[in-house]
Amino acid sequence: MELKTNYQYTYFIHPFVVAENKYQKYILSLIKDKRFTLKVFQKNKDIDLYSYFSPKTREYLFSSFSHSGAKLEKLEELPEDTKSAILSKYPCTIFEYKLKEDIQGKAEEKGIFFKVRKIEIICFNSGICFFTMKTNIEESNSFSDVLNFNYKFREINQENILNSYDKIYLQTNTFDDVNKLTEFIKGITGSDLETMKLDIDTQKFLTYSYVCIDREAWNSNKNFEDIKYNFNKYANFLPADNSTDLDQNEAKQFSEWKYAKFGFTKQGVVLFTSSSDINNFTDLPDKFENEYFYTYILNLYKKIYLKKLEVEFKKTSNLKKTRKKFIEFTRNIWILDVTEDEVGSKINYILGKTFELDRLYIEIKTKYDVLYKESNIEKNSKVMFAVVVILVISLIFNVLNYIELIKWCKSKKHIR
Repeated sequence: MELKTNYQYTYFIHPFVVAENKYQKYILSLIKDKRFTLKVFQKNKDIDLYSYFSPKTREYLFSSFSHSGAKLEKLEELPEDTKSAILSKYPCTIFEYKLKEDIQGKAEEKGIFFKVRKIEIICFNSGICFFTMKTNIEESNSFSDVLNFNYKFREINQENILNSYDKIYLQTNTFDDVNKLTEFIKGITGSDLETMKLDIDTQKFLTYSYVCIDREAWNSNKNFEDIKYNFNKYANFLPADNSTDLDQNEAKQFSEWKYAKFGFTKQGVVLFTSSSDINNFTDLPDKFENEYFYTYILNLYKKIYLKKLEVEFKKTSNLKKTRKKFIEFTRNIWILDVTEDEVGSKINYILGKTFELDRLYIEIKTKYDVLYKESNIEKNSKVMFAVVVILVISLIFNVLNYIELIKWCKSKKHIR
């Protein structure tokens, strides 16, 4: 029996890197672009997000929480250059793209229709940024369509790809008010040069997806094990017709509720649920795309920033500056408790394991320790060399003075 969906959406995420010396200019370009607005978080309307994150993490990700209405109004009134200078100092700044009504990727007959619901640019002041786009399929409740859509739409360069796949005719180059997807993203993210330096895949989106299937397939009488192969395809972003045995390559799984199961891979995160629990099409979808979504983004940022530090440590000329960055990262992000929420803490832990953050951190710390010791040894060697040179010069000077003294004494004696 083919699975049917009650509710679904997918975020496609594209990390990109702006050179640090160009970051303020990039923020300025977003301010000047009237298609974008600064996203402001306020306690009264974002209370769940406010309550979920620890105070220091909240301040790091959403600094506007601590701003009064008057301060935000004053910020808006500032000249664009001044505003960009201020925002570029914030640890994280988020911009929203102002979508026109029903921006829709149109498909040919028998194809999949989808809508773009939200676009955000999440920028960290290290220059690491994320293009995020929320989509959902229209006019279909087939789980197979969700699988095929997630599988094919992950390709950032859509040209000559989508038209070749059976039943998928996603004409994403015909958006109503933007260029075709590739050009649209390029226009926002700019050159891939800095991104490729960190070995980030620039050809595939990371995928963050939620689906609530009909209760007929998963309920008190029908077990998850009966549809597990569908979950495995979903969690590994494979097409509906995939026949690969995934038993040896399963996504990391986590389940806190009876009819909901998370899947974690390096390519993305999914939450597979059943409408047997009303929470799965009311509260949980909202939590997944807010609290858990930003937990995912924060862990992605940690992974990419550690890669960035690794690259910078190879440039020994910048060792002192990179050392400072590493210490600040450790103090401001690494040692912080992200949340006290029980489920959120487990998700944060699993994301860290999935991205191998502990291994990355230890490797970089080891490299840092070695380079720092070598630097100190070299510095001490230079100091010792300088001391030796000074001593030799001093010795020569003293010997010359002694010789002169002897000559003077002899001359005195001769005079007598």
